[in-house]
Amino acid sequence: MLIAKGANIALATTGVRVELHWRSGPGVPDADASALLLAGGRVRSDADFVFYHQPQDASGAVRHLGKQSSGDGGVVDTLTVALDALDAVVETVVLAASSDGGSFGQLPGLQLRVLDPQSGQEVARFEDTGASSETAFVLGELYRRGGGWKFRAVGQGYDSGLAGLATDYGINVDDEPAPTAARLPPPPPAPAPVSAPAPAPAPAPAPEPEPEPFTSDDFLLAPPAAPVAPPVPAAPPVPPVPVQPPAPDFPQAPAPAPMPAPVPAPVPGYPPAPTPVPAQAPAPVSLSKIHLTAKDPMVSLTKHGTNGGMLRVNLNWAPAGSPQGSADPGRQGGGGWLAKKLRAALQPGPGGRDLDLSCLWELQDGAKGIIQAIGGRFGNLYGPPYVQLANDDRTGSVATGEDLWINLDRSAEIRRLLVFAHDYNNLPLTGLNGVATLFPVNGPTVELALDGCDFPATACAVALLENDGTGLVVRREGRYFQRTPELSVHRMIDAAYGWNLQWGHGTK
Repeated sequence: MLIAKGANIALATTGVRVELHWRSGPGVPDADASALLLAGGRVRSDADFVFYHQPQDASGAVRHLGKQSSGDGGVVDTLTVALDALDAVVETVVLAASSDGGSFGQLPGLQLRVLDPQSGQEVARFEDTGASSETAFVLGELYRRGGGWKFRAVGQGYDSGLAGLATDYGINVDDEPAPTAARLPPPPPAPAPVSAPAPAPAPAPAPEPEPEPFTSDDFLLAPPAAPVAPPVPAAPPVPPVPVQPPAPDFPQAPAPAPMPAPVPAPVPGYPPAPTPVPAQAPAPVSLSKIHLTAKDPMVSLTKHGTNGGMLRVNLNWAPAGSPQGSADPGRQGGGGWLAKKLRAALQPGPGGRDLDLSCLWELQDGAKGIIQAIGGRFGNLYGPPYVQLANDDRTGSVATGEDLWINLDRSAEIRRLLVFAHDYNNLPLTGLNGVATLFPVNGPTVELALDGCDFPATACAVALLENDGTGLVVRREGRYFQRTPELSVHRMIDAAYGWNLQWGHGTK
């Protein structure tokens, strides 16, 4: 039902799905949906602000699901609100949005839809916003009335962006402008990367063979007893490194609940990290985002205010060519919208795609290894290597994808980390685009967009995090690797980045 500005409609459902729509295209800015939970006209705390950097409120009743293609050349950013689960003191849920790279007047076809989450039927639609130069908008609100809930179309704009809007409702916003991604000099080559083998020429059309099962050299058994040179022809020799004893095989920590993404619990039997000194006042909410692209591939977390705490790394994929809704032609997506459910549709059958998030790690003392679901090597957030894989989604059914956590309080002990992804069943990543999103507890969100590959690669090196002496520097990689009969992608990535591990068979 189309309703006019200022009109309202009663809601007969116990929850709603709210969708922000616009048409994508060249020069069209991106937009982000958000919500504020009000009691007495203001938020109770910063936890009542739901947006891309804080995807749900403390109760879990309001959630930001992120963006995806609408299938008609448009983009949709989605919120869900469980009205019956809201705290009794919450009287209003403000439905807002902010633009990124332009104003709302540059977003064609802008509309807000309220849907029944069970049937998918449209309850209300607001289109005539009258947007022009505004960079933030209150599009509508859900409010209590007579024991029930109603939706009202609002259409109030802000030229001061999301920060101005949030401040009006009592959010403590970090108003320091977000610096652009630092153009840092390239790190010294140590050792020199080895390029992934070029794909073989395509043979004559033939029935596609079944995915080749993993062979005995796919997964790490233990650090080597002696340095092993990369098994790639014409590769430069790898300098000897001190022999390290096998890394302790920490037991897997309990997997956290999918929403919200909590910090994994300490591994049983290992002493927890020292308790940090409590802050004197809550840190302000950071609304800034940094986009790492091929032109601006690096950023120092320390220089952008990320000092300690837990860093969550999330990776998601979607079909290449999906509308991105970005004014930056080098940016191939937005945080969270590459929903993992889309990946399941790429593979016929009930199993979906099993894309695994993994991490090669090396500490300052020379210890090294891998974090992955294969072999149950989930890592340890509170002891070496201070990295932990939180969950393993084997079917592509978890909308939020897989999360990797890094303990930045121990970053001084970390030398480097390589985050990569691979298809467990050796299916190609051709036709997929990916976005890795780094969520620090303080400082701006960092997005690393990955362009699709045009050859049947089965793995992708996503990001390299290296210690420059002041903290971790993030570098966008976006390098794809294609398995060969002689070499697994694990061995290829190892050789390309000089980890020099010993590999053997492993399963989940």
